Amino acid sequence: MKSGYTSFIGRPNAGKSTLLNRIIGTKVAIVSDKPQTTRNRILAVKTYDGGQIVFVDTPGIHRPLHRLNVRMVDAAVETLREVDLVTLVFDASTRPGHGDEFVSNLLRDLKVPAVLVLNKIDLVGKAKLLPLMEEVQKWHPFAAIVPVSAATGDGVEQLERVMLEQLPEGEPGFPADYLTDQPERTIVSETVREKVLQNTRAELPFSTAVVVDQFDEEERDRILRLYCTIYVETDSQKPIVIGRAGEMIKRIGTQARLDLEQFFGTKVFLDLRVKVNAAWRDNDRALDDIGVPKPEGKTRTSHQPRGSRKPRGPGRPARSRS
Repeated sequence: MKSGYTSFIGRPNAGKSTLLNRIIGTKVAIVSDKPQTTRNRILAVKTYDGGQIVFVDTPGIHRPLHRLNVRMVDAAVETLREVDLVTLVFDASTRPGHGDEFVSNLLRDLKVPAVLVLNKIDLVGKAKLLPLMEEVQKWHPFAAIVPVSAATGDGVEQLERVMLEQLPEGEPGFPADYLTDQPERTIVSETVREKVLQNTRAELPFSTAVVVDQFDEEERDRILRLYCTIYVETDSQKPIVIGRAGEMIKRIGTQARLDLEQFFGTKVFLDLRVKVNAAWRDNDRALDDIGVPKPEGKTRTSHQPRGSRKPRGPGRPARSRS
């Protein structure tokens, strides 16, 4: 049996979260076409016949300009010291630049193997792929370079086999039905934020946050009642989220509700409010409220061993319902 942790690292918009969702088979990380969508370190688990992989999806590594960004980058870099395998995800549809060189340099003192994933090969002609592979293999003595398309699934199964082979021998540390360590409140807030990003396009690149004010599961088998606040930074952004006659906020709420009903397997009532908080990205208390933790080097401590399973609640990690 092989078992261990692997982190997904890379630049923003390399497709790390899309790849994670493809491997896990359900959405555990939100996605959008905007860079820096992922703000939290996300742990997800998949069990195979030959073992278990614990995936750690991290925010894209970029130049931090706010306390929010500092926490995001620190969370990503810190995982390099905590995992059994590092998986560097590169957007193969772009040319390698200084940012990619910076990220690859982080691997210099690694004591564990690293795998390079060339993602988005569906956007790259085969004639360009081979020269790219020759160029990027100079970054680090990778255990393997695997071209994949997270969007189509091409090459993903091969990548999973490669990652499993690189992990140490050991028994699985999580139950077979364990899905993610993300609290259900975080699943709710991130789902709403995803719909805000997808519907507002370029108007609100990084300036929104979502807080779950109330998670009412008293009638969970019949309906979940969720009350959330969407925070924006300026008064001018508030009407963008609300839309004319409330059309935008209704669209965001409908799309989020449908995703949440699929995830939780029950009806959802979703109430959304919009408020202005001008400096939330530089406010430690606000960052704590939206669930962007200060890195503490505890990727593995979120582990819940066999035999200690507890009923799920708004703060409990979510499990699959297979």
